[in-house]
Amino acid sequence: MLGTRTNTDLVEAAARGDQDGWDEIVQRYLPLVFSVIRRYRLSSKDAEDVSQTVWLRLVEHLDAIREPRALPMWIATTTRNEALRLVTAHRRTTPVDPLNTSALDAEVDSAALDEELLRAERQQAIRDGLAELSPRHRELLLLLVVDPPLSYEEIGARLGMPVGSIGPTRARCLARLRGSSAVQVFLSAGRDMDVTGGERLDFSTVG
Repeated sequence: MLGTRTNTDLVEAAARGDQDGWDEIVQRYLPLVFSVIRRYRLSSKDAEDVSQTVWLRLVEHLDAIREPRALPMWIATTTRNEALRLVTAHRRTTPVDPLNTSALDAEVDSAALDEELLRAERQQAIRDGLAELSPRHRELLLLLVVDPPLSYEEIGARLGMPVGSIGPTRARCLARLRGSSAVQVFLSAGRDMDVTGGERLDFSTVG
């Protein structure tokens, strides 16, 4: 289920030595780390080394992170830098076959990386926005996107809501989500998130 603690909560907790806070940060952002690493075609051992280094750097800099909402960008940038460092080190020690373009292909597609980072930031904004809603409204939105989908009858039975009120309540919940401080910060940077029609709103990865 969705963790209700925001990045600010988690960074502050981890900085105080809260192991649960640290574990939740790692669990939340490990997929982002490996998504960046995959673009460099590193060996399993090198990928693991990069991952461990990223988390070590984060431990070292927790107290220096002034804006916890920027945590996804910090993690993605640090991962990219560590991966590039390894790629560069290997190129210095490994003969290059001029007919083999894999070394050149290891250079990250910056557009793809930017999209991956934007996706992570969007998901985090949704996660933090959901945390600002009441538990009942948060649970309704999450039940509406479970896989496989639940019928309105099933959702109504779980929440004790009349089926006819689910649609209007969903609309109010989405409006409140859009108005949450977390989503407004995301939108204020000129990024796109449709939380009215819902077609580009993905709750599936925030649970």
